[in-house]
Amino acid sequence: MIMPSRSQLLAATATLFLALVFLTLPAIVAARAAVTIQEVVSEKGIKAWLVEDYSVPIISVRFAFGGGSTQDPPGKEGLANLMTGLFDEGADNLDSDAFQERLDDAGAEMGFNAGRDSLYGSMRMLADQKDEALELLRLAVEKPRFDQAPIDRIRAQIVAGITANAKDPQTTAQLAWAKALYGEHPYSRRDEGTQQTLASITTDDLHAFHKRLFSRGNLTIGVVGAIDAETLKRDLDKVFGDLPAEPSLEKVDAIQPKLDQEIRVPYDLPQTSLQLAYPGIERTDPQFFAAFLMNHILGGGTFTSRLFDQVREKRGLAYGIDSSIVNNEYSSALVISTATRSDRSAETLDIIRAEVKRMADSGVTDEELDAAKKYLIGSYAINNLDTSRSIAGTLVELQINNLGIDYIERRKGLIEAVTKEQVQTAAKRLLSAQPAILIVGPAKAEAEKTEGNKG
Repeated sequence: MIMPSRSQLLAATATLFLALVFLTLPAIVAARAAVTIQEVVSEKGIKAWLVEDYSVPIISVRFAFGGGSTQDPPGKEGLANLMTGLFDEGADNLDSDAFQERLDDAGAEMGFNAGRDSLYGSMRMLADQKDEALELLRLAVEKPRFDQAPIDRIRAQIVAGITANAKDPQTTAQLAWAKALYGEHPYSRRDEGTQQTLASITTDDLHAFHKRLFSRGNLTIGVVGAIDAETLKRDLDKVFGDLPAEPSLEKVDAIQPKLDQEIRVPYDLPQTSLQLAYPGIERTDPQFFAAFLMNHILGGGTFTSRLFDQVREKRGLAYGIDSSIVNNEYSSALVISTATRSDRSAETLDIIRAEVKRMADSGVTDEELDAAKKYLIGSYAINNLDTSRSIAGTLVELQINNLGIDYIERRKGLIEAVTKEQVQTAAKRLLSAQPAILIVGPAKAEAEKTEGNKG
């Protein structure tokens, strides 16, 4: 019988404890009347938003460095994504095994991921072991090793995923969709890169990219848990204080997605996937909440939306259909997505477009608007404030979007103030344009022949 090592026992115990305490967090958060956010600024000028919570002895940290995969150099696509897989694979004088053993001993969880516009990191730790955990986080963000063996291993894992998806029609379609909408803009590129671009990435590339992105000047932090403001100030300087003052980012231009086009990806499938893109709206736009409510009524409300009622409930054309306002730093869009039987794809598309036109022409009813307001006000805490991890993530996103430290308090009033007339104005603004349409399924002639044979 093989006995587990001390580090394995400690890791298993810590994981079990974290799991147990996080099971209690939704009830704890729901019981709170409000989330009190403090802005904390360290001596070195590092800012974080903090929510103190001593109900369980846990601290969750979420942070973002502005500049994600859009900063990948041409020919090095996938660099940001590859780098995020290497921060727990060795730092300073600790190789991969030594770093991960110390992380296990500290009973902490650490992770990184690359988005289009930011590179995200997080740590969740026991409060009485935070010093050791935060020291490892400091080493990871300040002195990553990027040793060759871990690079080769993580790169091989990413390439395996790319290879596995090469024959997936949805992957092919999304690449064609991004290229059609964004042309040569960085948003048209694959975040994970290609086999060729990944093969070209070296240790020097990773160190240079890390040096460009990781700085105090593009850093956003959210902290939730058993820590006070004065302690957090000291810890912020310990972890992030020696990073460069400012990043060295390449300029990325804002772009409007190219609409009024049809992108077909022929594929012999029993189902056809449909995606429609309309103009979007920025989070800070005065009409955002009117558009937000409109989208919820149109397709964002899932089981209660107009599109679900017309496409699913009344005609059984799809298992589901949804719409969402997608906000990136340099572009926004309202996107509708569904999948239906290939021989009824044209009918489904006609119904979607008719419902969109009805919304643009006539707006919403008082009953629809009232129900949407109640749902979107009531669901916010469940969707964004149910665990310390989700609260920390919300704190970061509120800062990135410049919504203000009092946003959670103001949000209810902003939604309640929206009028039916404002919703119709937003609907006309976003839904009057001719959309970009992605169709993934049998070639058009084959689909039409199948429809004709049904008669």
